[in-house]
Amino acid sequence: MENSFINSLAQKDYERMRNYKDLLDFYQGKQWPGRERWGEKRLTFNYARVVVDKITSYLMNGINFTIEATTDNPEARAKAEHVEKALARVYEYNHLEQLDFETEIDCAILGDACYKVVWDGAGKQVRVTAPDIQGIFVWWMGDDVSRIWRVASRYALSAEEMEIQYKIKPTNTTCTLVEVWTEKTFELYIDGTLTEAKPNPYGFIPFIIFQNLREPKKFWGTSDLVQIMEPQRELNRAFSQVSHILELSGNPVAVLENVESSSDIAVTPGAVWNIPEESKAYLLDLLQGGGIQLHINYIDQIYRALYDVSESPRAAFGGTNMNLSGTAMQIELYPLIQKVLRKRTIRGSVYKKRNALILSLLEKFSGEISGDFQPRVVWGPVLPTDRIQTVNNEAILVQNGIHSRRRAMDEMGVKDPEAEFGQWLQEEKTIQE
Repeated sequence: MENSFINSLAQKDYERMRNYKDLLDFYQGKQWPGRERWGEKRLTFNYARVVVDKITSYLMNGINFTIEATTDNPEARAKAEHVEKALARVYEYNHLEQLDFETEIDCAILGDACYKVVWDGAGKQVRVTAPDIQGIFVWWMGDDVSRIWRVASRYALSAEEMEIQYKIKPTNTTCTLVEVWTEKTFELYIDGTLTEAKPNPYGFIPFIIFQNLREPKKFWGTSDLVQIMEPQRELNRAFSQVSHILELSGNPVAVLENVESSSDIAVTPGAVWNIPEESKAYLLDLLQGGGIQLHINYIDQIYRALYDVSESPRAAFGGTNMNLSGTAMQIELYPLIQKVLRKRTIRGSVYKKRNALILSLLEKFSGEISGDFQPRVVWGPVLPTDRIQTVNNEAILVQNGIHSRRRAMDEMGVKDPEAEFGQWLQEEKTIQE
């Protein structure tokens, strides 16, 4: 039974795993199908990588995490500030700012990603990691893909790592481990053998699996690369063709008519050709008639298709042919904004759930926090904004009781609104004294 379950993982989601490999290869620039033919010129201008990195930068711009108290009183706000500082220590301990950006890159490429939240007994702190989604297997309840009841994580450790972590000296150089989690149980398989089985110490499955972009009625997500693969390949082909034409034009082809032998014909500066009567010799001009312009126009159309299907207009890459106002620029970049907002809708619930799991583990194992709090995700603006105008707008909203000072500081991107407000109160007190 043990071996049959482990062996079944090799066949489970086989198509998904193969698709992951193809997407990774494409992102890394392996974009020409088949083997290269002799004499074929293959150029690769990896816009796929640029698009993924660019959209991820827009997505993660100015993200911040806060904790709000469920009741509005000084004691609850003080506790919320304490919890927020504890959460900040977990983020610093795990270098989550860097981990989140790398995970978002991975998610945009593969279409799926994963976080794992566990308690580190040695470090007495919450450990947050991002396991390779290629080793994650998920079981959900019937046709309800939102109800995950089991998760398996497969990974490899070297013999040295096995000795450090599990005090085991394996005979092989590497071991394959599979962790199987449900809400009630935990099982560990080493090289197909069940070596540990115990109740789940957390009471929840410590994995958060999420999608880059969702497809209706499907659990696994969609990569940013799927839509741009064909335009990217065609762009590579078109550039390679133009490059080859220009190369031949720079090294012209000699065309001989009614000549039986051409051993003494060489295209060099000052060369003299001796050819029989009634024969003709000339250089082939591949650029005559403006034919190269047709290739350039075609490349421009491929660029347009690439920008359209990736939802990343040319202005997103920092270039525009017009001087645009803020509103006009926003309209120009509206497809990109919509794509980022779709992603943020998914990520908002992911980060809130991750923060909730972090706080749950802190409460359970450290006793550092207690109470009922609401994790909140604050997103920065997708596009650069006029900071002076934003300040003026927030000042009006605060004066009229529409926004609180904390909300205004959130909108301005202040990392720690409570600390900033405390410093403001202290300054006011000092001035009055």
